[in-house]
Amino acid sequence: MGVPAADHTLRILSLLAQSRMPMPASMIAAELGLPRSTVYHLLATMQEHGYVMHLAEEKRYGLGIAAVELSSAYARHEPLARVGRLVVAKLVERTGTSGHLAVPHGRDVLYVVETRASRWMDLVSDVDVRLPMQITASGRAILAALPRAQVRALFPNAQAFVHRHPDEISSYSALREVLQQTRARGYSLEQGSVTPGLASVAAPVLDHRAWPVAAVAVTFAEDDVTEDRIPALAEAVRDAAARLSRSIHGRGGSYPSA
Repeated sequence: MGVPAADHTLRILSLLAQSRMPMPASMIAAELGLPRSTVYHLLATMQEHGYVMHLAEEKRYGLGIAAVELSSAYARHEPLARVGRLVVAKLVERTGTSGHLAVPHGRDVLYVVETRASRWMDLVSDVDVRLPMQITASGRAILAALPRAQVRALFPNAQAFVHRHPDEISSYSALREVLQQTRARGYSLEQGSVTPGLASVAAPVLDHRAWPVAAVAVTFAEDDVTEDRIPALAEAVRDAAARLSRSIHGRGGSYPSA
């Protein structure tokens, strides 16, 4: 015998996962043919458990951190990491830098593949290490590929930002500016935010809905790479991200219009 509440809950989560933008409860009810009262009740319960976020100002609902963690947990359990190891290894061989593959984990990124260039120093980003999204190139690449309303839902207030040093991004307005620059540039760039003297370039890996499920990145010593070489590194990273995107769902890894 079916369980209607469980069925309705999963249908709501599936609908929100397929949507590029958070949705009003009335639209969710209409799309699924459910009573509005039922939808509001289930959304409130899912919000309590972190599977749904309510954007009060817009009167819309989007996926919450708990749902994002579930999706990244699936990504971590092999298929993405398995294919990603080869892609990252070829990227490291092509660029002579260290390469990484990271997946979203709440407001953090979790590193699932790490390949070091020869004679390379130790890095903070290692397999199973988590770092705040807004300070890493990988995290910024993922955030820039999300709908703006979803980014706002992830960072609703100042308390959502982790502060490691005074110059770090600590407000939504500052994050929004960085992400706008990232979209315009076509790749994310982080210089010294994670480790002084090191910089990283990253690009998103997109699933069949153009939703970012991971990011490919390279890290290099700023003294070893001139500014004019960064675009070439970025091209290699974007190629690797597009290759990985196509291997999982047939889509390239560039920033979609939001």
